[in-house]
Amino acid sequence: MKKIALIAAMALALPFAATAQTTPAKPAAKSEAKKAPAKKQVTRKAAKAVEEVTPIADETNIVLTEADLAVAKRVSLGKAQCELGADVTVDADEKKPGFFNVSTKGVKYRMHPVESRTGAIRLEDPRAGAMWLQLGNKSMLMNQKAGLRIADECQTAEQVAFAEEMKKNPPKSLFEGADAAKK
Repeated sequence: MKKIALIAAMALALPFAATAQTTPAKPAAKSEAKKAPAKKQVTRKAAKAVEEVTPIADETNIVLTEADLAVAKRVSLGKAQCELGADVTVDADEKKPGFFNVSTKGVKYRMHPVESRTGAIRLEDPRAGAMWLQLGNKSMLMNQKAGLRIADECQTAEQVAFAEEMKKNPPKSLFEGADAAKK
């Protein structure tokens, strides 16, 4: 009985003894003055100031197709007023046809058109994960990586006029069916 208890005690103590022998000894404590400096926190205001003056990277390996260039011709340029007092500015890039600079609240994106099956105008910045979606009556800026809308219900002057026209002459409901053929 004593032999079994002794064997069990040795079996339990053996792993602890092995780790004690393989664990390196800690070096002697050095002087407190040689500690690494604490990391400084960057304020949002400072980060925004840096972002505003940092130019948008214009190197890209994206080659636009003829369909993409056709979409680029339909993009509404200028300042779009959005809900909650936000605004988004879309400007064409003079250096590279078909590319656009989209900015809002100190954030800048360099976007290019992407062909859409629905006919909506879609601009993307794959590096930042941002997308500008432009419909006839409104637009929105989204961050695809975070799954958030940055700006919603954005309208240029052209889109405001289109929305008013839709109110006067609403499109047919999908459930109404097609018009009968004229004879």
